[in-house]
Amino acid sequence: MHEIKDTQRALVRIGYDGRVHKTFRGPKAEERFKNETLVLRHLEEEKCDYVPRVLEADEQTLKLVTTNCGSRVDHLGEERVKEIFADLEKYGVRHEDPYLRNITYRATDGRFCVIDFEFASLLRDPNHVSPFLESSS
Repeated sequence: MHEIKDTQRALVRIGYDGRVHKTFRGPKAEERFKNETLVLRHLEEEKCDYVPRVLEADEQTLKLVTTNCGSRVDHLGEERVKEIFADLEKYGVRHEDPYLRNITYRATDGRFCVIDFEFASLLRDPNHVSPFLESSS
């Protein structure tokens, strides 16, 4: 496996089969794991085709395995970044971490994709509160 990210909050690796393995750790790891899993499953139900698909979710190890959405994007105009994240709202999701680091490019279909939904909010669920928004109040 190729290590992509190793921070206090997560270890992310890409397997030789292309699947992304993300292990949550650090503050609110369980809440962030559950939130990302919930949001990604919601986006799949809504037929959003430019986000990762959940392949496995292990609550014991806080490990999430998803499809790969391409490679990192180094340069993109600020307006285009805003458009990409704003488009998620038609699927009922606000990303809550709308920065270039969470956009990838999928060369197979020439599509910008969005990753890293651990802090996202479900807009159509009045009972859903992002762990990010909870901690900042």
